[in-house]
Amino acid sequence: MEREIMASYETKKNCEIRIFERSDEMATDLAEYISQVSEISVKERGYFAIALSGGPLVQFMRNLCEPPYSKTLDWSKWYIFWAEERAVAKNHVDSNYKLTKEELLFKVPILSSHVYPINDNATVEEAATEYEFVIRQLVKVRTVGVSESNDCPKFDLIVLNIGSDGHVASLFPNHPALELKDDWVTYITDSPEPPPERITFTLPVINSASNIAIIATGEDKAKPVSSAISNRSEGLDVPSIPARMVQPAEGRLVWFLDKAAASSLDAKNDAYEH
Repeated sequence: MEREIMASYETKKNCEIRIFERSDEMATDLAEYISQVSEISVKERGYFAIALSGGPLVQFMRNLCEPPYSKTLDWSKWYIFWAEERAVAKNHVDSNYKLTKEELLFKVPILSSHVYPINDNATVEEAATEYEFVIRQLVKVRTVGVSESNDCPKFDLIVLNIGSDGHVASLFPNHPALELKDDWVTYITDSPEPPPERITFTLPVINSASNIAIIATGEDKAKPVSSAISNRSEGLDVPSIPARMVQPAEGRLVWFLDKAAASSLDAKNDAYEH
């Protein structure tokens, strides 16, 4: 499928930047990208373990629910996780699970036993502990892969948003959760965005993934995107930008940006090359 990309850059950090004129072009390319990663993972491992975030991200995956993907993808091999979740009921408007169910799970034949929502009947601390245990059990049987370098789970794909403050998953600037090394899943009770209680993957888990995609749209994302990618330190406190800390150890990172989110990037900057 021919991709309608305004510009594509290969960075020096095993990272690619794709910039799109329109959101529908981004959605088309994102579907093709996820499809390709899925097919490769199923061929190589027999499974496709994908972790999602909330916000508008799942809506950009809408093309997967339509032909050809709805007919050709091996949905029986898909395993769905969440890189972050709000500590709310599954039917709450803020639930990432609810949004994913409505936008994706209801529309494609993913097995319900392959969907791993976070327990909404437990405390946020208990839910994080339980979710890590579930993932550890799946790593043991290699439904989820394992990193050879640090024994972290090696998800085939983690798809993230970036916030206007540069946060990814529920890892916010200057938060102690950014420093965790041994935990796979943690919780926070002081999110600067409501709701305050959340469960999130830690940076070691995110950076152990085989593939990471970060989606950014809108002018309010221009500065954090630039700070996350650029080698220069203008504007935001660059060292504290969580998105800048997404640096896959063995995998590959692809940024999907609309024109507005990419507006502060300088093509001459030495962080990336044409």
